[in-house]
Amino acid sequence: MFYYVNGIVAEIDANLAVIDCNGVGYACATTNYTLSQLKKGEKAKLYTYLNVREDAVDLFGFASQSELNSFKMLLGVSGVGPKAALSILSSTTPGNLAMSVVMGDEKALTAAPGIGKKIAQRIILELKDKLAKEQASGSFEVGGGSVPVIVQNSKASEASAALAVLGYTAQDIALALNGIDMESLPLEEIIRQALKKMVR
Repeated sequence: MFYYVNGIVAEIDANLAVIDCNGVGYACATTNYTLSQLKKGEKAKLYTYLNVREDAVDLFGFASQSELNSFKMLLGVSGVGPKAALSILSSTTPGNLAMSVVMGDEKALTAAPGIGKKIAQRIILELKDKLAKEQASGSFEVGGGSVPVIVQNSKASEASAALAVLGYTAQDIALALNGIDMESLPLEEIIRQALKKMVR
């Protein structure tokens, strides 16, 4: 329904930003990272997700597409609701979240308030399982496109997997990885540089 809101930052509170769009204030629940990018009285654009339940309608806003993609990805895991997803994204970046899933790093996820070992294991298991099924078919099916899988266990294939976890299209991933030094850079830096290109 809402793709983004673009206006003046009217209020900033704990995990909440109010964006004034032509006299209408949209209250967006958000992460610590997004809040750090906002300044009261200045213009801001937040990519949004509308969560509709029987007893509430909540709007979530994020400073980048990668944060929004990560949020939606986490909501797809059974037992993970908006509150848990926000908690995780307030304690880590989308790139590091993708790395945690690909590498099976539970500790990085349990560092988020309210995220226990069981839910961290479930996030890693379900998202890794999704990737494994897509790898078996020979490509990652993401965002309406497919990313060819590199058979050998290389940094390029791991970086592609991490970016696929975040929901990026095949074209986005190919363009983002193009020109990055795969040989000398560590995996984390490859993913970080690719995400920077995508956010531009």
